[in-house]
Amino acid sequence: MNNPQNITANEDSRVIPAWSIAAAGLAFLLVEYYFWFVLPEQKDHPPIGFRIYFSLSWGALAALYFLMVGYVSKDAPRRGMSWRFWTIICFVMPAGIGAVLYFLLRAPLISRCPACSAHVQSDFHFCPQCDYQLAASCGTCYSTVRSTDQFCTRCGHELATDHMPARLRVLGE
Repeated sequence: MNNPQNITANEDSRVIPAWSIAAAGLAFLLVEYYFWFVLPEQKDHPPIGFRIYFSLSWGALAALYFLMVGYVSKDAPRRGMSWRFWTIICFVMPAGIGAVLYFLLRAPLISRCPACSAHVQSDFHFCPQCDYQLAASCGTCYSTVRSTDQFCTRCGHELATDHMPARLRVLGE
């Protein structure tokens, strides 16, 4: 597993890099320039209503494209994936197909085990290195349960009989 970048879920504003925001703004301005200064010089240009609609919609799509590429370039490392590969795929594949592939195939977020600091995926119930229980789970079928549940939603097992650590139980029971 690659060493993931440490960007917490609360820092989502940092996931889109500044270069991507600047490129998105520039792309929007270039589309606007084309529709308002280059296109009217041609003989058969569209009426003003179409120009407004197409300039704004195509400008927004161009800006969104660069924001998406920037997001993928910062999100892939925090999931332990190759940012170079996925950025190139998203940039080269037409019509956002690269982004769709990325969102379909991306790995879960990776964090650190509080006990041993090993890299663990967010959907793990136990650390694979030290057997530390990371999330509340049913003692019978090991599916994820909420700390307020009394019975497992999958198998109906009574959760009170499990020996769940106190830090995973709701305080005030």
